[in-house]
Amino acid sequence: MKNKFFLCLFFSALLIHARSQWPAVTQTAKPWTRWWWQGSAVNKKDLTAAMQQYRLAGLGGLEITPIYGVKGHEQEFIDFLSPKWMDMLQHTLQEGKRLGLGIDMANATGWPFGGPWVKPEDACKELFVKTYSLKEGEELDGLINYTQQPFYRSESGQKVDLKTLSFPVATNKGLQRYAFDQVRFEMNLKPATVVAYNQEGEMVDLGSKVDANGKLSWKAPAGNWKIYALFLGYHGKLVERAAPGGEGDVIDHFNTAALKHYLDRFDKAFAGRDITGIRSFFNDSYEVDDARGQSNWTPAFLQEFQVRRGYDLKKYLPLLLDRDSTETGRRVLADYRQTISDLLLDHFTKPWQQWANAKNKKIRNQSHGSPANILDLYAVVDMPETEGADILRFKFATSTAHVMGKPLASAETATWLNEHFQSSLGDVKQAVDKYFIGGVNHVFWHGTNYSPQDEPWPGWLFYAAVHFTPANSFWKDFSTLNNYVARCQSFLQQGKPDNDVLLYFPFNDKITDMGRDLLLHFDGMVGFERTTFKTNAEWMLKEGYAFDLISDRQVMGLKNRNTSLQTSGGGIYKTIVLSDVRYIPLETIKKLKAVAEQGATIVFYKNLPVDVPGMAELKKRQNEIVQLVDALQFTTVNPSVKKANIGKGSFLVGDDLGQLLLQAKVNRETLVDFGLQYSRRATETGRCYFISNPGNKTVNEWITLQTTENNVTLFDPMNVVYGNAKTKTANGETKVLVHLDAGESCILKTTKTFNRAGGNPYHIPTGTAEPVQGKWKLEFISGGPVLPPPVELESLGSWTELPGEAVKSFSGTAVYSVRFARPSSKAERYQLDLGTVQETAEVWINGKKIQTLIGPSFRLNIPASDLKENNLLEVKVTNGMPNRIADLDKKGVVWKKFYNTNFPARLPQNRGADGLFTAGKWQPKASGLAGPVTLQPLQ
Repeated sequence: MKNKFFLCLFFSALLIHARSQWPAVTQTAKPWTRWWWQGSAVNKKDLTAAMQQYRLAGLGGLEITPIYGVKGHEQEFIDFLSPKWMDMLQHTLQEGKRLGLGIDMANATGWPFGGPWVKPEDACKELFVKTYSLKEGEELDGLINYTQQPFYRSESGQKVDLKTLSFPVATNKGLQRYAFDQVRFEMNLKPATVVAYNQEGEMVDLGSKVDANGKLSWKAPAGNWKIYALFLGYHGKLVERAAPGGEGDVIDHFNTAALKHYLDRFDKAFAGRDITGIRSFFNDSYEVDDARGQSNWTPAFLQEFQVRRGYDLKKYLPLLLDRDSTETGRRVLADYRQTISDLLLDHFTKPWQQWANAKNKKIRNQSHGSPANILDLYAVVDMPETEGADILRFKFATSTAHVMGKPLASAETATWLNEHFQSSLGDVKQAVDKYFIGGVNHVFWHGTNYSPQDEPWPGWLFYAAVHFTPANSFWKDFSTLNNYVARCQSFLQQGKPDNDVLLYFPFNDKITDMGRDLLLHFDGMVGFERTTFKTNAEWMLKEGYAFDLISDRQVMGLKNRNTSLQTSGGGIYKTIVLSDVRYIPLETIKKLKAVAEQGATIVFYKNLPVDVPGMAELKKRQNEIVQLVDALQFTTVNPSVKKANIGKGSFLVGDDLGQLLLQAKVNRETLVDFGLQYSRRATETGRCYFISNPGNKTVNEWITLQTTENNVTLFDPMNVVYGNAKTKTANGETKVLVHLDAGESCILKTTKTFNRAGGNPYHIPTGTAEPVQGKWKLEFISGGPVLPPPVELESLGSWTELPGEAVKSFSGTAVYSVRFARPSSKAERYQLDLGTVQETAEVWINGKKIQTLIGPSFRLNIPASDLKENNLLEVKVTNGMPNRIADLDKKGVVWKKFYNTNFPARLPQNRGADGLFTAGKWQPKASGLAGPVTLQPLQ
C-alpha cells in the first residue's frame, strides 16, 4: 500500500512536469503562407524544390492562390482548373503529404469568386432607375428603356476601345495584358420592374403592361403619377489579379443558382482526381464593390424581400430609391440592407460551406468588407480569417470563433507591413504579436511566391507583401520567426478563449442610418466613428477587460450557466454590454430578459433600447418593447448605476462603464497599466496568458493576474526557455514578476498545483556590462550582387559606410568575428548584448551556435561554461533586400515584369515616372553590426 502511494505521487509529479513543458508543435501550430502561383506557370520539379525549402524554413502549410502571370513566361502559363493544372495540384498534394505540409486552395484565382465560366445571368448585378411623370389621361410618349454606359478600369494603364471587345469579357483572348478589374459594355437594358405611384401613395404594378420593346400600354387615371422603372444592369466587376483561365465576371453573391453554377466547374475539374490532401478552401474578402457603383440587387430580390421582411417592397420603392430620410424611409432602407445581409449569408456563405463540407473539406473566409452582418457570416465558416493592423478589426473574426466554439481563427498576416523590402523579421514579429493579442491563433504569411529555381534574383514577386520568399536575404533566419510563431500558437490553440464580456454589435442601429449609398460595407470599426460602440470597445481594450463581440443571431444561442452566460459554442462570459443601442430586434431583448431572469447580469451603457428595426408589424412590436421596458423597476446603486432586478438576475443602466462592469463583477487585467497587452485562454489546469510589450521601454514589474492559481510557469517563446515564474500573493491576488524588453513577449501558464518546471528563466545583473574588446574582422559570405572583400574594423558600424561600392549594394550575410578574454567578473551566466543590429544575427561562440536573434531585442544569455580563457565570437549578420534592389533600379535592370498590378509603390515618394515602384533614389540602408557589444554578469 505504501509503495502504491509513492508510485501515485511519482506519476502525479511526472504528469505535472509534463504539463509544464512546451506543447507539441503540430502542422497547424506552425505558420502557413499564401502561396501565389503566378500565371500558374509551375512545374513538378520546381514545385517539389520550393516545398522542400518551405518545410525546412518551418512552415506548416500552403494556401494555393493562382494570380496574374510573369511577362516572358507566357508559354508556361497553365489555365486554371484545366487537366494540366489539376496535374500540378495533385502533385502538390502528394508532395504535401510526403513533406508534412498542409494544403489549402483558394476557390478562385485572385478575388472575388468569378471566372470565364460565369455566364451573364450569374454575374453580379447593379440596379439602375429611371422615372417618368404622367398626369391624368396621359400616356407615356416613348419607350421605357435604359442604356448602360460603357466603362472600364484596368490595372495595366493602357487605353482600350471597348467596341473592339466582345461581350462578355471572358470571350476575349489575351486578357492578362489588359488586367481589367471592371468592365461595363454599352447595352440596352429591359425594365425588370415598373411601378407607378400617385401623390396619395397608391401603387399600380405596370410590369404586365410593358411589351418586349419597352412600350407602356397604360393611361394614367385621376391624379399625378410618377413611374419608377427598375433595370438590372451588369455591375461589371471582374476577378481581380486573375490568373490565366480565371479571368471573367464575378458571381452574383445573392443568388444561390449563380454559386452552384460556379462551383459546378470545380466539381467537374475534381472528378476522378484525388483531392484528399486539400484541407480547406479559401475566399478572400468580399471586395465586389471596390469599384464604380455597387452590386446591390439580384433578380429574385423582391420575392426574397417579401418572404423575409413580410411585406411588398414595391409599395415603398420611392422611399428606398429616393433615399427618403423620414423614419419610414429609414426603416425600409434598414429592411433592404438586412435582406442583402441575409442573402449573402443564406445564398453564398452557407451553401459554399455545405459544398466544401460535403467533400470533407473546411472553408476559410474573410467575411469583412461585405454588405452584411459579418459576425453572422463568420459564424458559419470553419475558420474565420481577418487581416490588417487593428486589434478591434481582428476581433470581428476572432470573437465569432470564440463565441461559436471554432478552434482556429486565422489571419492574413503582414500585408503591406511597410514599403517593399523594408520590413525586417523583427518588424514582422511585433506585427504577429498584435494578432495574437487580438485572438488570432492561425497565422498565414502574406506571402510567398512560387518562383523557378533558376530564376535570376529577386525572382517572381507579388505586388503587396513582405516577400517571404527564398530570394529574400532574411530567408536564412526565417525559421527563427516561424519557430517562435509555432511555439506561441501551440499554446494559443490549446484550451478555450477566456474572455469576460460580450459586447453587442449594434448592426440595426447602423443599417438604419442613411449613409451615402444604398449598401453599407462592414469592416472592423469603419463607419462606427463617434459611436459609443467603438468608444467602449477601445476603452475596454485599453483598460484590460477581456471581451468578444456578439450579434443578434448569436445572442439567441445564449443560455445560463449559474450567473454567467454560455454561448452556443461553449464560451462562458460574465455579462453582455449594449452601448447606447437604440434599435434592437424584439427577439433579442426578450432573450436578454429571459437569461436575466435565470441569473445573468445585462449591462446597458447610457440607455435602454427604445425601438425595434424594420417595418413589418411595427406597432405591435413597438408596443411590446415599450411594455417590456416600462415594466422594469430601477433603483439607484450609486450615482452612475441603476439596477432593475429581473428574476434571479438584473439589468444595469448607467453612464460609467467601469462602474457598470464592477457591479457585474467583471475584473480587468491591470497589467495593461504598465503598457503591456494580453490575450487569455482557459486550460484544464488554469489560465494561459500571452503577454507582449508593444512599447519602446523595458517593463520589469510585478503584474497582477486575475486568477486564483498561484503556481505560474513562465515561457519565453523566442529564446525557448521556461521555468517557474517568480510569484507572490498579496490581498488574495497572484502577482508575477515579468521582465520584457521593448517588443518582447512571454507566455504565463497558471496551475493550482506546483509545477516542477525548474528555476526562474529570468536572470538579473550582478555587475556592470563590459565591452567586448578586440580587433573585429568582417567577411561577406553569401548574397549579392557581389561579395565585398573582407576587412578589419577599427570600430563597429554599418558596412555601407565602408570604402567601395560593393558594400553599398550588398544584400546578404557577413560574419563579424573577434577574439576576447573571459570576463574578469565571476557569474553563472553572462548577457551578450549586440547593441544595434541591421537586421538579424546568428551568434556563435567558440565554434558552437548559441542562438539566432531577429529583433527587436538583440540580447542573449550565455552559460559561463561556454566561455574559455580565450574566446572566439562570431556574429553572422544578415541585412534585408533594399540595397540590392536599389542597385538593380539604378542600373535599369528589368525585374518588374509582371502582368496586371506590376509592382506599385506603397508610398508615393517611391513611385517612378512609369508609375511603378522604384528604389532608384534610395540611399543605402544601414546594414550589419553597429554595437556596442557588451557582456554583463547574471545570476
